Amino acid sequence: MTTVGRSPLAERLAGIDEIECVTPDLNGVPRGKVMTGEGFLSGRRLQLARGVLLQCVMGGYPPARFYGSDDGDLALIADPEQIHPLPWSDTPRALAICDGIELNGQPSGLSTRCLLKDVVRRYTERGWQPIVATELEFFVFAPNTDPHGDFHAPLGLDGRREDGCSAFSVSSNNGLRPFFNEVYRCMAALGLPRDTFMHEMGVSQFEINLWHGDPLLLADQTFLFKHMLKEVALKHGITVVCMAKPLAKTPGSSMHIHQSVVEQASGRNLFSDANGEASAAFRHFIGGQQAALADLTLLFAPHVNSYHRLCNPYASPNNACWSHDNRAAGLRVPASGPDARRLENRLPGADANPYLAIAASLAAGFHGLERELEPSEAIQGEFEVPDALSLPCTMFDALTRLKRSQLARDLFGHEFIEGYVASKSMELSSFLDEITPWERRVLAAQA
Repeated sequence: MTTVGRSPLAERLAGIDEIECVTPDLNGVPRGKVMTGEGFLSGRRLQLARGVLLQCVMGGYPPARFYGSDDGDLALIADPEQIHPLPWSDTPRALAICDGIELNGQPSGLSTRCLLKDVVRRYTERGWQPIVATELEFFVFAPNTDPHGDFHAPLGLDGRREDGCSAFSVSSNNGLRPFFNEVYRCMAALGLPRDTFMHEMGVSQFEINLWHGDPLLLADQTFLFKHMLKEVALKHGITVVCMAKPLAKTPGSSMHIHQSVVEQASGRNLFSDANGEASAAFRHFIGGQQAALADLTLLFAPHVNSYHRLCNPYASPNNACWSHDNRAAGLRVPASGPDARRLENRLPGADANPYLAIAASLAAGFHGLERELEPSEAIQGEFEVPDALSLPCTMFDALTRLKRSQLARDLFGHEFIEGYVASKSMELSSFLDEITPWERRVLAAQA
């Protein structure tokens, strides 16, 4: 029975006792608090320590000077368009994607969701609307209780594990059909439109293409989809891994970003001229990407593991070259008509924060549009990467490049870049504190 005067949101959340109020941290991990349904609907303000937005993947934090020496709070303000009852939850529960807002009402400079909104604002002030789509790859594995052991595909219906011969197969022999059926059901309940789903080239590796649209919406959908994948997998006794390179000698997982820009008034694709040919704006957008990708590599490849993917020559776009329909280039122009002309940024891995990766890619393109930067010549076929278009190939090099970059500070502000560098420095130091099995296996005998 409908209660008189009840708001549409209250109707949607009827019977739900708890709301997960989350916002992406610098790594794209959902961070926040669980609030009662009553408190949420009453509009009670929820606060969170600013430092949480710079939390390292190990759980620690950089020094407090990077997020305010008082370690103060910010407010979590829910986006009314991103409040969802959770279809996978066994108890009535919902999730709200929130912005990190300073207590003075200003967007937080540490919030990657707010950074993306600010980049989109720069376009709209020029009468433009950026359009993006993401392609997310991920692996589905059997439970891995020992981090010293390798990941393995789940047992298939024939009692055997997949061995890497199932690329682009639509067979259900892998036994994952019940899992994907629930994934599809949950996507429909959450309003996540899917374009295509397929088995990728890796062992038990899959890819989803989300339908193109507003950058913030696509970042929210990618963020929510990754969270949903892991939650649904747990219910089915399997593990979803969005590492960039979880298996050696196997293709890694990417999060390619397709980008175009349209005029708000007419809907015309800015990347095509009146004759249907590539426009000057398209060249400038590519030029901006080429000028910025090396400085921003750490935003697209945020972890030590990311560089195992980038530095493997197989389908690894560790360059800022551009090409027409050549997957070896970091920047690819897919075959399409004038209305659908777009640029695919193939650098981001599946481990990247979708808000930050989309913001960085669009900010780079806007940089080129503003300054009318010209790109290099397109490269086709097999090619050697010019030194000027090579990218950092280790986390240390990418961290050093970002730390020295004035362009990164111009695009995202001094506070965020300094905090990001501080957090990533801690993560790299933590990795370097450990001795790997390879070192013990190979080097011990040489001493």
